[in-house]
Amino acid sequence: MTDYYELLGVAPTAGAAEIRQAYLRLARERHPDRYLDAAEKERAQSVFKDLTMAFNALVNESSRRQYDAERTKPKPRTPEEIARDAFERGTRAMEAGEHDEAVTLLHTAAHHGPGHAEYHAALGRALGRRPQSAREAIQCLEKATQLAPSNGGYFADLALLFHNQGLRLRAQKALETAQRLAPRDPRVTRLAAELGSPRA
Repeated sequence: MTDYYELLGVAPTAGAAEIRQAYLRLARERHPDRYLDAAEKERAQSVFKDLTMAFNALVNESSRRQYDAERTKPKPRTPEEIARDAFERGTRAMEAGEHDEAVTLLHTAAHHGPGHAEYHAALGRALGRRPQSAREAIQCLEKATQLAPSNGGYFADLALLFHNQGLRLRAQKALETAQRLAPRDPRVTRLAAELGSPRA
């Protein structure tokens, strides 16, 4: 994460007036309109966007407190810590309806924790909400079922995804596995009723 104080060239103790002055000076120096070359202009736009984000975070008292608290928290270091942190943040993003953010974070979790079925399953569920990502969602959920072959919930997620893609036979097979593994799971029972399982 970029340190906003370093980006603006101010100390963490700087007041709002000093932050505003630093931002205005840098914004003038780095404004994209000062560049004619397309590549330089694009770089300047990226820098300008970062400067504006930093300014907005630090000039407002409430958002600055939040930023300072986040900045002083210990950062995850090991792949396991990075994966767990990304998984928890991705789960919260999904609950908040921020699907793109959730997918990005859950990709990070699955990448850094490839042996954790829950990361792949969560990523599969998140991707399953976007029709253009259905194939990748199926791959993630299949990976989760391989890593945790006794988890009926993952097979239920897979059955629903297959069903939504019109893959009825594969949906039926995944549902039957879910029913065998978790016959009393209310979600599996509800899904069986929705998909018209012969055992429902």
